[in-house]
Amino acid sequence: MSGIGQLPPQVQERLQRLQNLQNTLQQLMVQKQRIEMEQMESDKALETLKTTDEGNKVYKSVGAVLVERSKEDVVKELEERKDFLDMRLKVIVKQEEKTREKMTGIQETLQKELGLPSQ
Repeated sequence: MSGIGQLPPQVQERLQRLQNLQNTLQQLMVQKQRIEMEQMESDKALETLKTTDEGNKVYKSVGAVLVERSKEDVVKELEERKDFLDMRLKVIVKQEEKTREKMTGIQETLQKELGLPSQ
């Protein structure tokens, strides 16, 4: 089989773009997974706080220190964080979709240029 250096320049460029898109997609998937994990942690914390009596002490982690806060403040902060994470996840999902579409387009073009059968 011939090396990549023997391919026409436009094919080499498309292969490089495809590889870059694959790297981007992988990074997006890692970010998406992190956000989903943080969403689950926030949901768990909110569930726990809902069953906590108003008189109980609530602590929030700030770096390596726990700081006493009102239940209301912690719930508000968690809900705001959850809203931000929801918005960020939507953006990442859109980026992921666009990246996949671009990859599919490049793959189809490469298949035609190289005379490979469509999948």
